[in-house]
Amino acid sequence: MADLAVRGLVVERAGRQMVRGVDLDVARGEVCVLMGESGAGKTTILRVVAALEPFAAGIVTAGEARLAPGPLPPQSQLRALRSTVGMVFQSHALFEHLSATDNVTLATTHVLGWEPSRSAARAAELLEQLGVAHRADARPGQLSGGEAQRVAIARALAPDPMLLLMDEPTAALDPARRTALATTVRDLAGAGRAVLISTHDEEFARAAADRVVRLVNGVIA
Repeated sequence: MADLAVRGLVVERAGRQMVRGVDLDVARGEVCVLMGESGAGKTTILRVVAALEPFAAGIVTAGEARLAPGPLPPQSQLRALRSTVGMVFQSHALFEHLSATDNVTLATTHVLGWEPSRSAARAAELLEQLGVAHRADARPGQLSGGEAQRVAIARALAPDPMLLLMDEPTAALDPARRTALATTVRDLAGAGRAVLISTHDEEFARAAADRVVRLVNGVIA
């Protein structure tokens, strides 16, 4: 059974259908990559699954969480989804005034209500696993692109989600770090997560993906 199931997804923006009737499944242990030109709908699908963008028709199911068409639900109704789905943004979206550790603990402490000690222990564990424990006290402006990427992954993994979404994760990385990221993604899937990635990077897709889904004008080609 798929851990992510998208059925008949339609997303409209300014009177235009950005995504038109997309069906998509991603299973635990699988890396699925969405590819297509800019505007094809890749990032839009990720944002819908993360409940960051509303949709006009269809159903999205991620684990026990279920999203329906219409306005976005209030955050108070999204607790199950926030525990199920983690997202790594293209620009990392780290808070510049916070250390790497504080960026990782933010959601678990303030959204999920974890005790600060539990959040801190989880952050330390993830930063160690991802090879950036030595940068725990650094702020985003002091991190390299690869280090910021790994801190952003740690933040997304902090609630231990079964589904990880990654939007253009290689955009700011050199070739060597792209290869390292592909290995990290494969390891995350091997640990039992479903991974859905939006990318233009053909080489990264070949290295990381179990399956590539190509989008053209909001439709699976």
